[in-house]
Amino acid sequence: MIRSSRPGFRALIFFTVAFLLCSYFTFAAVQGDYGLFRRIEITAETETLRAQLATMQADIADMENLTHRLSDDYLDLDLLDQQARSVLGLLRADELVIR
Repeated sequence: MIRSSRPGFRALIFFTVAFLLCSYFTFAAVQGDYGLFRRIEITAETETLRAQLATMQADIADMENLTHRLSDDYLDLDLLDQQARSVLGLLRADELVIR
């Protein structure tokens, strides 16, 4: 039996399957559900949500401050006057309304 020097059909199939598997896993590592691009998206979304959280916490602190200033324990007359003007539309006797 004489063997030829070119690779056999089995070697061609083996390298084709190995190449396809490597290509699949490389694609999954970059584009998959747990890949690099998804990780970048999650990081960006995390930063956005942290910024929103900081904004909301500042708003909550402002609201708590206003609530405390209007509570029975501590009454800020300037704030009460401002709220009465804006909500009830009250005016002082010495004020003019221009529309």
